[in-house]
Amino acid sequence: MHDKTLMIQNRLARVLAERIRPAVHTALTDLSVEAWHVQGEPVPFERALAGEYSPFRVGDPWGPPWGTSWFHLTGSIPQSASGRCVEALVDLGWVHHSPGFQAEGLVYRPDGTVVKGLNPLNGWIPLVDPAVGGERIDLYVEAAANPMIQQPNLFRPTALGENATAGTQPIYRLARADLAVLNTGVWELISDLEVVDGLMRSLPMADPRRFELLYAAERSLDRVVLSDVAGSASAARAELAGVLARPAAASAHRISAIGHAHIDSAWLWPVRETIRKVARTTSNVVQLLDTHPDLVYAMSSAQQYQWIEAQSPELFARIAQHVAAGRFVPVGGMWVESDTNMVGGEAMARQFVHGKQYFLDRFGIECREVWLPDSFGYSASLPQIATLAGCRWLLTQKISWNTVNTFPHHTFWWEGIDGTRVFTHFPPVDTYNSELSGAELAHAADNFREKGMAGSSLVPFGWGDGGGGPTREMIARARRTGDLEGSPRVTMRAPAEFFADAEAEYPDAPVWAGELYLEIHRGTYTSQAKTKQGNRRSEHLLREAELWSSTAAVRGLLDYPWEALDRLWKQALLQQFHDILPGSAIAWVHREAVANYALIALELQDIIDDAISALAVDGDTDPAVSGSRGRIEFNASPFPVNGVPALAAGAPVRAGAGVAVSQQDDDVILDNGLLRVVVNSAGVISSVRDLEADREIIPNGSFANLLQLHTDFPNQWDAWDIDEFYRNTVHDLVEVEDAAVLTDDTGSASVRIARRFGNSAVVQNVTLAPGSKQVDFTVDVDWHEQETLLKVAFPIDVHTDHADYEIGFGYITRPTQKNTSWDAARFEVCAHRWVHVGEPGYGVAVVNDSTYGHDVTRHSSAGGGTSSTVRLSLLRAPRYPDPDTDQGSHFMRYALVAGAGIAQAAEAGYAINLPPRRVAGTEPVAPLVWLTGPGVAVVEAVKMADDRSGDVIVRVYEPLGSRCAVAVFTSFPIAAVAVTDLLERPLDPAGVLTGGPPSRGDAGLRVCLRPFQIVTLRLTPA
Repeated sequence: MHDKTLMIQNRLARVLAERIRPAVHTALTDLSVEAWHVQGEPVPFERALAGEYSPFRVGDPWGPPWGTSWFHLTGSIPQSASGRCVEALVDLGWVHHSPGFQAEGLVYRPDGTVVKGLNPLNGWIPLVDPAVGGERIDLYVEAAANPMIQQPNLFRPTALGENATAGTQPIYRLARADLAVLNTGVWELISDLEVVDGLMRSLPMADPRRFELLYAAERSLDRVVLSDVAGSASAARAELAGVLARPAAASAHRISAIGHAHIDSAWLWPVRETIRKVARTTSNVVQLLDTHPDLVYAMSSAQQYQWIEAQSPELFARIAQHVAAGRFVPVGGMWVESDTNMVGGEAMARQFVHGKQYFLDRFGIECREVWLPDSFGYSASLPQIATLAGCRWLLTQKISWNTVNTFPHHTFWWEGIDGTRVFTHFPPVDTYNSELSGAELAHAADNFREKGMAGSSLVPFGWGDGGGGPTREMIARARRTGDLEGSPRVTMRAPAEFFADAEAEYPDAPVWAGELYLEIHRGTYTSQAKTKQGNRRSEHLLREAELWSSTAAVRGLLDYPWEALDRLWKQALLQQFHDILPGSAIAWVHREAVANYALIALELQDIIDDAISALAVDGDTDPAVSGSRGRIEFNASPFPVNGVPALAAGAPVRAGAGVAVSQQDDDVILDNGLLRVVVNSAGVISSVRDLEADREIIPNGSFANLLQLHTDFPNQWDAWDIDEFYRNTVHDLVEVEDAAVLTDDTGSASVRIARRFGNSAVVQNVTLAPGSKQVDFTVDVDWHEQETLLKVAFPIDVHTDHADYEIGFGYITRPTQKNTSWDAARFEVCAHRWVHVGEPGYGVAVVNDSTYGHDVTRHSSAGGGTSSTVRLSLLRAPRYPDPDTDQGSHFMRYALVAGAGIAQAAEAGYAINLPPRRVAGTEPVAPLVWLTGPGVAVVEAVKMADDRSGDVIVRVYEPLGSRCAVAVFTSFPIAAVAVTDLLERPLDPAGVLTGGPPSRGDAGLRVCLRPFQIVTLRLTPA
């Protein structure tokens, strides 16, 4: 029986490949081809229409890497095609069947309207059905010579990822351009056979249905006349009709199939190419929606819609028609499918604000689902942010990539750090690029972990990553498996319909609390350091620009720059896409990202300067403008920097006596009366003594601020991955080339240490300031290593089995022991501005200005007990996809904060990222908003309302994980106050606001916060 099965399967494979598939089209006549090769960057259709075209033949080469060629195709349909469906067939010279990763095309009519995209599995162009004969064909194809950067399972360095190094020789040859008849009967026969074969192979050998399908396929092949496939297709299909008509069992798994194309906004191609990819894919989708009334297509990322709107208004109008009909469905509600690990809390909120507002403005649609199939792990603050943005569901696929632990659920409630829950689904098909093959459908049903409690899952189908989307072949499979014995029931429908039904079916789904940590791609916290620095700096500059512009606008000194801030936010949000910010894109992408961040910083700096200049009174003194921090309260007293309250300006208060510098043997000792720091002859810290607490922070025999090198050559996915075996090799940098002691007029003292290693050099400064319980560090690296990881270590003498890591709007606690496989898998984790370790009564924080990758480990101490080592991952040097990742100069800052609790860690994290500014002036500037009270709260954003009403928006959150009440004060009178969602729409204030709105601005407003709660206040000036 087994031999018989193999014989039929092999026969089917060969007949399909060699006879039936080639018979889908009957060639009619060649098209005439002319070509115009664009010099430089792509041009719009209007420019291409006037291009200088020359005769071109099939077989001729075209396209240097990243080049564009326009092909003008002309001809006429022969009379012999009368009454038949006629298509044009174009092959740009594709090397393998992988849409989105090589040459692609977009077809235009002479009037500039878009027809559809071309890729290896979508090389047909619809013309007429039925033809009359004699119709003239006149088409233009914009062909993009995108190089194949990723080869299957190969991660080798390539120069193709940068336009300047990719080469100038053509890499493709036009392989086909002709007219052909579509033999619809043959096409339908292929779909029948594919579904029968796929279902048959997925069924157990003991299932009689398997053999029923097998022999039906054999009978069908018997009816195929190899010399006349088109003429015999109907008879061959008749042999399959019976087995394809058998209905599914009542208990069959139910699949909601959603047409989809996960298009990375940049990855192995630059952003400019993504703009064209989106047009190609959506034109394919619109063509299918026009001709297949049952297809439903979902697309996320408001940025991608905005690109279409700007670049192709005609195509956008056609999309909008299908959106209105509910068949082209905006999903996700975010500006892009961003990373969620490294994105700051406020920026994560703005992903939803700008994304959802775009969909509301353009289509009147509010997305209810978060759509993040491919991001590299999910922050535990996301459920609350999504809920406050009006979302109730979440979809992702990526956690199925875990390399150690299999996630236990496919449908569940995900609970964030504040207790907010969102209904979440992981498609058990384990891909967001499904073809709806029999194997995939069977896997979805077999893999589904909620069997017996729920019976439905979602399958996104269509070519993705590089675009392409669903095909007519996939739609044919969906139709045939809608009600088919042995198969899950497949229905094409919108995601919201699936989620509503799934939630109703399984309201008591299990709960997963905390982050969704991805057990792979941990190197993305560190790769491409300049991109990450640009993100961190942009987030904080945007905060300052909004704060000071609001302060000036409310006082009537300056118009609020709505348009500029909206544009700059969107630019920053785009760079947070999950292959840009994580550092996993080609060199071109990161070169542009760094340049974009520089332009964002320049413009935001101008906005900040304008606002501060409007607020400051000219004079000779220099008040420090402390726009840096949210308001954090300690026992109802402000925690100022340099004596200036948060969100305000005033004269700085000089600290007390300067730092004492002494030398003992080869050690340099810095002492400010609060801390005594010892830097030894190797340039590392051997002691940090907290003089107030009378305790040593560095374990005996250990050294802090120790730079360490590791070999970093993961098994695959170079820029993405750090594999745990990197720890097997380590080299401590203790060789000193030069050392010096420096002082300055603030009373601070520093030890400067210069080192050389390999092909690189580094200069570290260790600084202690007067009156500070913080040791500050800078590291200036000229980095020229390859496949090497640079970390800096801080052994800390506290006994704990966990560490606290800042995430957006709070923090998460992770174990530092390895009791379970889940704990052990978190050997590299993400944190934002600070990491904290502590024991009852004492803690230490390590804060940074641009680092995300961390590891914290436990060690036995010489005197008994354990200590903890906090390490920051500073730089990597992977060679794929960018062979020069992180090469060059880098400057980073971090600090060790002694005696710190969570609140002090949070304050120090703000301060190192937002140090005080200085501006000439004579009068202090009162804060627009401030908080007092026994609790601890943070002002995360102060801005003018998006509706330009003149209202002031204040976003606060509770950072410690405890309940608190604070009083909100303003320096302007307010007439009304409301609690809103992130889109500044009213929410029920019950439980948040106590009492009515104050009648005077200085009366204070009492706000009650739950642990980690985010509250947005809308203040209406009187």
